[in-house]
Amino acid sequence: QVRLVESGGGLVQAGGSLRLSCAASGRTFRRYDMGWFRQAPGKEREFVAVISVSGGTTYYRDSVKGRFTISRDNAKNTVYLQMNSLKPEDTAVYYCAADQDYHVSSDLPRLFHEYDYWGQGTQVTVSS
Repeated sequence: QVRLVESGGGLVQAGGSLRLSCAASGRTFRRYDMGWFRQAPGKEREFVAVISVSGGTTYYRDSVKGRFTISRDNAKNTVYLQMNSLKPEDTAVYYCAADQDYHVSSDLPRLFHEYDYWGQGTQVTVSS
């Protein structure tokens, strides 16, 4: 069992930055691919970014490429999402998730149902 706790959300003006953190419990964090998803009011939860177990491979949804960066520190059992040049359309609850299944780096999980553990979410609000 893995417990995930997100932090770092808040209210920011358009063009600003936030860094989200997701702290994981347990000794097996380094075995999990880690992802970030988001869910805006009235919309489905959508993939944002994923990072491989080693941190060497990352993927992003097109709308955040060049603005968001996912990273991880396996020694601290933490995954991060650095968000720059934020836009009002980035407003959502952001969730981190862990996938315990093995994936080759070219096929990292990007679908909701592929993930086994979820955090409670942190609200990000971007004002125009």
